[in-house]
Amino acid sequence: MRNVLLLSHLAGVIVWIGGMFFVQFCLRPVAVTQLPPAQRLPLMAAVLGRFFRVVAIAVLVIVASGLLRLLDVGFAAAPRAWHAMMSSGLIMAVVFAYLYGICYPALTAAVAAADWQRAGQALERIRKGVVFNLVLGAATIVVAALGL
Repeated sequence: MRNVLLLSHLAGVIVWIGGMFFVQFCLRPVAVTQLPPAQRLPLMAAVLGRFFRVVAIAVLVIVASGLLRLLDVGFAAAPRAWHAMMSSGLIMAVVFAYLYGICYPALTAAVAAADWQRAGQALERIRKGVVFNLVLGAATIVVAALGL
């Protein structure tokens, strides 16, 4: 069971961190240089809608599998790195909830109204949250790998 939980945990992390990396460093730069706002913003809203739905599942899997592994070992006996991972993971989950629950609906509403300025502002808030989570996620991976 421990291996299944670890596999589930890692798969969720790969989807979430890998997806944020792809959006930030592959999709977004090309979309900005190749598409005008009237095409770019609906594309980004559609891509983020799919991505956020998948990440919502990944976040649930990550939190559940991490908590189950932590409970199995016991909070007091768990390595410090596990506590650090749990703390950073919960912060990331809160940021994701804000992006998906508040910023993303603002983006889709602005896109539906063809209000490109508001859509761009909403997308910029999402971008900043993704960058924050990407940095925190990378730091968490370092902590996990090195056992700091």
